[in-house]
Amino acid sequence: MKTIKTIAFLAIAMPTLAFAQANTPRVDQRQANQEQRIDQGVASGSLTQREANRLERGQQHVDNMENRAKADGVVTRGERARLHQAQDAQSARIYRQKHDRQHDYNHNGRVDRRR
Repeated sequence: MKTIKTIAFLAIAMPTLAFAQANTPRVDQRQANQEQRIDQGVASGSLTQREANRLERGQQHVDNMENRAKADGVVTRGERARLHQAQDAQSARIYRQKHDRQHDYNHNGRVDRRR
C-alpha cells in the first residue's frame, strides 16, 4: 500500500518539479544565443579578451537573476520582465563591444587598431 501511495505521489510531483525547473525556455535560449555571440566575437577578433570577460560576467549576472527567480518554483510576470530587461541591456552591451574600435585580430592579447 505504501508503494502505491509513493508511486502516486511521484507521478503527481514529478511533472510539477520539472515545470518549475524548465519554465523559462525563452530566457535560456536567449542566454545561449548571447554566449555564442560573445564566443564568435572572440574568435573573429572583434572582442578583446578583457571585453569578453566583462561580458561573460554580465551573462553570469543574468543567470544568477534567473536562478533567484526560479528559487521558489514560480517565475512571476514581474521577474520575467526584469529578466528580459537585463537580457536586453546585455545584448546592447555585446553589440557595442563587438562594434567598437578595439580589436584583437591576431589574438595576441593586445588591442589592434584599424586605421
